[in-house]
Amino acid sequence: MVEAATPLLTVAGLAKNYPIRRRELLRQRVVGEIKAVNDISFTLRAGETLSIVGESGCGKTTAARSILHLVEPTAGDIRLDGADVRAVFARDRRSEVLALRRKMQYVFQDPYLSLNPRWSIRQILTEPLRVHGHVPQARWDAEVEALLERVGLPADYAERYPHELSGGQRQRIGIARALAVDPRLLICDEPVSSLDVSVRAQVLNLLAELQEELGLAYLYISHDLGSVRFLSNRIAVMYLGNLVEVGAVDEIFDRPRHHYTAALIAAVPTPDPSGHGRRAAIAGEAPSVLQRPSGCAFHTRCPAALPVCTRETPVLTAPVGETHSFACHNPR
Repeated sequence: MVEAATPLLTVAGLAKNYPIRRRELLRQRVVGEIKAVNDISFTLRAGETLSIVGESGCGKTTAARSILHLVEPTAGDIRLDGADVRAVFARDRRSEVLALRRKMQYVFQDPYLSLNPRWSIRQILTEPLRVHGHVPQARWDAEVEALLERVGLPADYAERYPHELSGGQRQRIGIARALAVDPRLLICDEPVSSLDVSVRAQVLNLLAELQEELGLAYLYISHDLGSVRFLSNRIAVMYLGNLVEVGAVDEIFDRPRHHYTAALIAAVPTPDPSGHGRRAAIAGEAPSVLQRPSGCAFHTRCPAALPVCTRETPVLTAPVGETHSFACHNPR
């Protein structure tokens, strides 16, 4: 379900830099910075799934955590349902922060490390109810049972501990904990990457069902393009901290315009052992974030690079009349 309305989430010019410090005799001196996220912008509507994809280290998770303010952004404007996220956290008023936190929640990659091993499932699911105080204490037990039922687990699992559950069951608990505060946006950071293939399908189906039932918006982070194609409405491709292509899921898969996007799709395994019809994957590795190439960051690996690519940074734009945008001087 996708509502054609004002965006639920608007991100403009988001950046996250980490200083590089050199230790000297009596102090540390800043000698540079790592641009983990470099001036990215996008929107997300209610009921929509936007997936951020790219190689490991491209800045996907840093961007997501900056939006949720798990790490403080260096620059940029983030608005959730009209509220200025950075301003709310800067004022640091507990009531405002909790109200904003209730609207956006995080589903972590590792379903075991993200759960307290000393707490029962009941304690884990009750904690957000206690912190936010939006459900009377007399209803906590009923709410825990309702959350377990919503993610497809029996009510008696409330008395178990994380180590007694399988990976897929633990991830369901992570999803249930996120749903406990009735959010509008879920940021799902590689939620199925540590699960078996058959269990991945179950969790992805659960996410799709919850989105249809609750009208949730998903910011889905993954390098698994199979799950991305199943769950997404739109895809944003990141490379070395920059967005290089954004478009509808079918446009991205059927007609990628950026050479990096095409390389990611070509790298997806196919069941054809002969490899007929496969496009050649890109060679080499991403440059170091400490020494970003001038111009287009991808030109050192691009098979279609032009002299201008080494000098000028391409701007993420869409051709007139289209919504499929890309940052490339020589698109496919």
